[in-house]
Order: sequence, then C-alpha cells, then structure tokens
Amino acid sequence: MDNKKLILSLKKGNEAAFKEVYFNYYDKLVNIAKRFNLTVLTPEDFVQESLLRLYNKRELLNEDVLLDKQLFTICKNIIINHVNRESKIIQLDPHKADIAEEETDLGVFEDRKEKLYNFINQLPEQQQKIFTLHKLENLSYKEIAELTDLSEKTIANHIYLASKFIRKKIENH
Repeated sequence: MDNKKLILSLKKGNEAAFKEVYFNYYDKLVNIAKRFNLTVLTPEDFVQESLLRLYNKRELLNEDVLLDKQLFTICKNIIINHVNRESKIIQLDPHKADIAEEETDLGVFEDRKEKLYNFINQLPEQQQKIFTLHKLENLSYKEIAELTDLSEKTIANHIYLASKFIRKKIENH
C-alpha cells in the first residue's frame, strides 16, 4: 500500500493497515530506540508506546508526509521526553527524599495535571490539537506545520491563544 493510502486507512482505524505498519516498522523503531542511553525501559517499551500513540492520535497524521518520518518523530519524542524525565529524577538525592512528602507531591502533581488536561480540553479543537502537539509532544512549529498544512505563523498564534487561555484559567483556580 502506498504512503497516502496507508495513512488514510490508518486514519479510518483500519486494523489491517495498523498491522502492516506494526510489522513493517517495529524492528526499525527498535533500532532507533537502541541508539539512546535507556536505563529503566527497554527499546521495545518505547516502540510499543510509539505505536500506541500513533493509533490513538491517527487522526493527526498527514497523508502528504511520509509515514516513517511521522512515526520516527513520535518515537524520538517519546524517548527524549522519557530520558529528560529520567535524568531529572536521577539528579534527586534519594537520601533527602521523604516518602510521605513524595506521595503528597505526586498527589498535587496529579491534581494539577488533571486540571491542565481539563483546561486543554476546553480549547477549540484546532488550538487543542496544536497546543498538544507542541507542548505535550514537543513538536516544533515546523513539524506541526508539516502535519497540519498550516503556516508556522498560524501555529504560533494558536499556541499563543491557547497558552493565554490556560494561564487565565490557572490564575482563576
């Protein structure tokens, strides 16, 4: 199946198209993941997460951009986000951490995270999509422009408006 047909089939939720992607890209993605210095999760874990994200966000795929480029970007971003989080955790001194305090902090973090997602869900659909791609998936304006066929200036405007809305919501809570 050619790139455009495959992506259109994926966007429709076609199971055969997803299986094709899974079998064609699994090993390639594992090889990409092996290039990173991973200590907690295996390369296979990242590939599974990448394929899951691809399926869950399949409506965001752009049929005019090569699927492998989009899939490799998803995998790379997941790994980089994890490595960044992991390095922040490792930098903490375990002797100074109080378990009860950590649990409280985690509860506060989860509460804030839930509120943030609630605010994001209140955004108009296009702003929500672009904000999520940029802020949560760490795609650049250029990468988002390739995925959405919007100009980088339009994307910047959507992110500005979404950020302003969310900041206002946070201030009022």
